This record gives sequence, structure tokens and C-alpha cells, in this order.
Amino acid sequence: MDASLTFKSGLKDVVPTLFGYIGVGLAMGIVANTSHLSVLAVLLMSLIVYAGSAQFIIISMLLAGSPVSAIVLSTFLINSRMILMSLSIAQYFKKESLAQNIALGSLLTDETFALSMNKLNQTHHQLRPRWLHAANIIAYLVWAVATVVGCLLGNLITDPNQFGLDFAVVGMFIGLLYLQIITDRSKSLKTQLLVVIFVAIAMFFLMRFFPGNIALLIAALLGCGFGMVVSPHD
Repeated sequence: MDASLTFKSGLKDVVPTLFGYIGVGLAMGIVANTSHLSVLAVLLMSLIVYAGSAQFIIISMLLAGSPVSAIVLSTFLINSRMILMSLSIAQYFKKESLAQNIALGSLLTDETFALSMNKLNQTHHQLRPRWLHAANIIAYLVWAVATVVGCLLGNLITDPNQFGLDFAVVGMFIGLLYLQIITDRSKSLKTQLLVVIFVAIAMFFLMRFFPGNIALLIAALLGCGFGMVVSPHD
């Protein structure tokens, strides 16, 4: 990763994260197939919903015969963390049009957000729409293709977990966190590790009282507050 913010650079920078999309996308497609969803349904879900964890939940709720209102609410809560991410990244596109911001935000994911945060360390805290568009679009297309391929392969693979596909995103985020820590010179290593440890401990306790995604949202907010407290001491 370098300081270039061209469309081509965006395509290149997003490549390492694509393995996570492929792994989880294949798993999602396989699960959808075993749940008797058609290839067309899987494709449309990936293009419209475009949220891995939410799509798994939607499939399970459809099988359980849950009402549409419950599915919509669950999907919103699962993806509510994107509100924080969008607010965080919007400050770098204040000069862009509303349409441009909507286009950027619509395809923003955990992975492209984390990629953007790492990119800021190389570009003096600047981002360009063309760079993020490239990363977002290629990730969007790879996800859709991976889920469709997974659905087509569903008859051949009965248990996706035996291949470790469920760990793909976790492994990818560990890599992105490592890159963030080693490239961000604006904060000391001690401060960054303190925030990471604080969020991990917060998640441990919050998971006892809240669903995973709600716990994640609360832990992220608490982590932001904790980071603001310890940062002035750098």
C-alpha cells in the first residue's frame, strides 16, 4: 500500500481483503443452497442486502418463518455499526456532492472501511472518491460472485465449517488490525494496544448481556470514548 489514490491503486489495495469475501461468500452460498434458496435469490440478496452476517440471519429467519418486520429490524440492528463507520469516513468527503457520498456509503463495508483507515496513514489523512469507489466496487462484485459460486457448489459441500471458511473474515480483520497498528504513527503503540485490549475486554463482558452485534456496537462506542481519554497522554 502506497500514497496513491487513483482508481487503479484502489483495485490493487483491496486485493488482500478479497480472500475474506471469497471465503465467507462461498460459505453463505452453501448455507443458502442447503436452505433451499435458488441461485437467483442468492444473487439478488447479495446485490441488494450486501451484508454477510445479515444474510446469514435472513436465511435462518426465513427458514423459521419469521415475519418480514422482524427480519428487517434484525438486519438493521446487525448493520447499525455501519452508521458509526459512515460518520467516521464522511469527514474525508465533505467537499463531494451528496450523490457522491451516497454512492460511497452505499457500498462501504467493514473491510473497505478498515482498508480506508489504513490508507489514511499513507496519504496524510486524505482520501479520494475514485480510490474508494474502486475498492468498494471490486469487493461488491467479488462478494456477489462468491455467494453464487457457493450456492452452485452447495450440493457438493455439506459442512462449510470443515474448511475453515467461517474463520476467513476473522483472520482478515486480524491482518487489517495488525496493518493499522504498524502503520499508524499518529498514536503510540502503547495507546493503540490499550484501546484494543479495552475493546476486547468490553466485548467479553457485553456478550454476556447483549447479542453479538449489539455488543460490538456498544464496545466500539466505548472504545472511541476510551481512545479519546488516553490519546492526550501520547
